[in-house]
Amino acid sequence: MSRIGRSPITIPSGVTATITAETVVAKGPKGESSVPLPTGVAAQIAGGVLTVKALDANRTVGATQGLTRALLANLIHGVHAGFTKELELVGVGYRVALQGRSLEFNLGFSHPVAFPLPDGVEARVEGQTKLVLSSVDKQLLGQVAADIRALRPPEPYKGKGVRYANEHVRRKAGKSGKA
Repeated sequence: MSRIGRSPITIPSGVTATITAETVVAKGPKGESSVPLPTGVAAQIAGGVLTVKALDANRTVGATQGLTRALLANLIHGVHAGFTKELELVGVGYRVALQGRSLEFNLGFSHPVAFPLPDGVEARVEGQTKLVLSSVDKQLLGQVAADIRALRPPEPYKGKGVRYANEHVRRKAGKSGKA
């Protein structure tokens, strides 16, 4: 059995969670989201606490129980407080602008790069080089942030590119200068 899967999830005030046949739906101040329940795993709500139980005692169901518990904890946290990711643009002339539901990047290419934001992800631009993404869904937020970073990943010689705010880029030494 999974140790993570056995730990209960407390449902904060202002969040309502309901269990249907195959999904758990949560509503909170930040929005509404749902997580499907895999086969072999059941969820129960009792006294403001959400618990996940494995219906079988084999190894794969125990792993699925832990995964399901982690996904449900992210669901509850997302509708209650939400998730954020911060990205920074490092480089001369690198900047971002918000144009409706699209982000327009100048990343040193001969043309600006337009990035449409998917539904469920909000963006805020601070200055011209800092981008703050927020969402209820942790998986969607991480994928969008990774897609934006992939437009121009940080290079190791000058450190230019799009990076996460807490990311450390390992720098390499340039040419030695000796012939």
